[in-house]
Amino acid sequence: MRCLLVLVTALALGAAGEMSLTVAKLTDFIRSAVQLKQPDKQVAETLRHVKMVEKLDDRTIEELQSLGAGPKTVAILKELGDASTSLPEAAPPAPKPVVVPLEPPDSDEQGKIIAAAREYVLNYTKSLPNFICVQVTRRDVDRNGTGSNWYHQDTITARLSYSGQHEDYEVILKDNQPVTNVKMEQLGGTVSAGEFGSMMSEIFEPDSQAHFSWDHWATLRGRRTYVFAYDIEQENSKYRIKEVETGREIVPAYRGLIYIDRDTRTVTKITLNPYNIPTDFPIHDTHESLDYDLQTIGDTQYMLPLKAVLTSKLTRFMTRNDIEFRLYRKFETGSTIKFDTPDPLPDDQTKEK
Repeated sequence: MRCLLVLVTALALGAAGEMSLTVAKLTDFIRSAVQLKQPDKQVAETLRHVKMVEKLDDRTIEELQSLGAGPKTVAILKELGDASTSLPEAAPPAPKPVVVPLEPPDSDEQGKIIAAAREYVLNYTKSLPNFICVQVTRRDVDRNGTGSNWYHQDTITARLSYSGQHEDYEVILKDNQPVTNVKMEQLGGTVSAGEFGSMMSEIFEPDSQAHFSWDHWATLRGRRTYVFAYDIEQENSKYRIKEVETGREIVPAYRGLIYIDRDTRTVTKITLNPYNIPTDFPIHDTHESLDYDLQTIGDTQYMLPLKAVLTSKLTRFMTRNDIEFRLYRKFETGSTIKFDTPDPLPDDQTKEK
């Protein structure tokens, strides 16, 4: 469509006789012609029907040439420049809009924000109803270990039941094929847990002695959000990484970001990055992010997991789990849910703006 518009503009200039242009309009035309790779001869012929209403100086002609204006076009531009020497100077370009960054909350307000978020988090699981949902885990592997050559390993669809503040997983489909009596751990690969409260609560528990500091403002899913950095030292950490083949387990220090909705003071996203992992441990690096969003269960909305992404780097390869939580329903005796594999969530549902 854009190509058609520029071509129509050129034809209009040629058909209408002499067309009067400002320097800004002329510049826009040349830019578009270059981007659309219009023939130099055609552009030059169009410019023969142009009359300037402002002075076209040598500097502007040089800039247009550097953008890619062809020799025939430049020759006509120089003729237009010579003919416009007695015209008034071109109006300066409009200034770019000034974006005034939001000031961070002062130290007292930051303390209140963290305190409100801590109260919310430590009471989070008590506020949740019993429910069921579909958990879809798409697992990818990069055998080069660079993070740039992923191929799809499998897709696991599970029934997740949450009752009495406890999670229970039942694998229903693997690559859309029904399976029975299979646990997530039996499928090999990377497995994570703790999305329904423990990952979040362990950051805010007093024993963790997390250090919080202001990081930046963000917009997440259309809502203004405070973003704080946090850091938990190894001696206070409860985050565990287990290598299944050897059974070796470590509890590393970790840090990340915590996103807190400005209006509700609820946590809407967490990132987590372990550090100082022992050099001889088979898993060298991991990164985890977890997004929460409002979900309706019954007649009430609850802030519940939306998507988690876990990447791990091993000696020779990398793994990535994209985990989505869909189709939340109230858990009751005889509760049913349709088990298929929904399409992936759009990227804008979890991207910060």
